[in-house]
Amino acid sequence: MLNDIVAVQPTDNYRLHLRFDDGTEGEVDIAAMISFEGIFAPLKTQAEFRKVSVDPELGTICWPNGADLDPDVLYAKVTGEDISIPESLQSREVR
Repeated sequence: MLNDIVAVQPTDNYRLHLRFDDGTEGEVDIAAMISFEGIFAPLKTQAEFRKVSVDPELGTICWPNGADLDPDVLYAKVTGEDISIPESLQSREVR
């Protein structure tokens, strides 16, 4: 897919409205995607969660503590499409 996130807006209940570089927009429920442990633990508080921003170099969202999420996974959540893996990257049978 390789669609970069270009805008993010936190909404209610750990949800984010995302806009991608191809114009696709939608909302994702981050609480349904992650457990608030490890690097994601600080995001349990709404104040920290709302500090989300776009990292234009990575093309995804991130938080000040270094947490980020894969933009392809987020795109799949917004569109309802499966993540496709190019055939050249798929594992081949080992003989």
